[in-house]
Amino acid sequence: MRATDARKLQILGAIVEDYVSTREPVGSKSLLERHELGVSAATVRNDMSVLEEEGLIHQPHTSAGRVPTDKGYRAFVDHVATIKPLSAPERRAIRTLLEGAGDVEELLARTVRALAQLTQQVAMVQYPARKQARVRHVELVKVADSLLLLVLITESGRVDQRTVPVLAGQPAEYYLDLRDQLLRVVAGREVTDLAQPLTDYLEDLSPAERPAAAEVAEALAALAATRVEDRIMMAGTANIARSAQDFARDVEPLLDVLEEQLVLMRLFTEMHIRPGDVEVRIGSELHDEALHRAALVGAGYGAGSHLAILGPRRMDYVTGISTVQAIARYVSRYLE
Repeated sequence: MRATDARKLQILGAIVEDYVSTREPVGSKSLLERHELGVSAATVRNDMSVLEEEGLIHQPHTSAGRVPTDKGYRAFVDHVATIKPLSAPERRAIRTLLEGAGDVEELLARTVRALAQLTQQVAMVQYPARKQARVRHVELVKVADSLLLLVLITESGRVDQRTVPVLAGQPAEYYLDLRDQLLRVVAGREVTDLAQPLTDYLEDLSPAERPAAAEVAEALAALAATRVEDRIMMAGTANIARSAQDFARDVEPLLDVLEEQLVLMRLFTEMHIRPGDVEVRIGSELHDEALHRAALVGAGYGAGSHLAILGPRRMDYVTGISTVQAIARYVSRYLE
């Protein structure tokens, strides 16, 4: 890299760092005051003009300083930012936040809380794909005369449940016996492979036994087939309020995206990153009008699932990337 290119990147990095910390457009005078650039004010002004011509920074107001563009943030992430390993206290904080999780659901809840707390951004985690998950236990709990709670527990510790309308008049003992029968059919099987064994089980029952058992067996097959990886757990939405100025009038559409989750699932689906690797998408790279002032830092974990933080383009990318990467690796190790 030529010295002039290296210097321009150094100045771009200083502009990004100052704008992230102050939210104010950055001028050449403040750059020279805050950073040891080793060049004259005229050189800084000239390099800033070149950066503007190249579309890396722009002037938001007359007589104002400059702020990074999407292209400028991308250049900063790709060529300037130095991602440092987390400090020992930061690693201890993550372990403290994640340790003691009793099951996958609690682990995910702790994960998004940790991400939101450490980065001060919106945190989200995609439920892990359960293609290889096997059934550990099935429980049937009668909650009313015609209503049953069906609980499915996998060997990874995930708990899924749903209520099932059933025929009235069956004693609780009937469902204890039915539970034992279903366990003999599904225990140890992959959750994605329960439909045919349950169908075979129902066909072996007498016509008199079949209707009551079918209600529960069919609900169990449907519960097992539900794509839980199409769900996202989220925390830190209130952090958007701290960055409302960065989103201007786009806060409401952004909150709609967070609530509906369909756009977020599309973004996760588009990511093809290995566990522990990180991908950063900025502004227009998110391909959604509601997110054009936002940035996302995501990482892979487990078997093809993702976690991420979402915030303004003016986010602390260095902290965000290192934190997302570290937590993704911790979660992957937990799930091994």
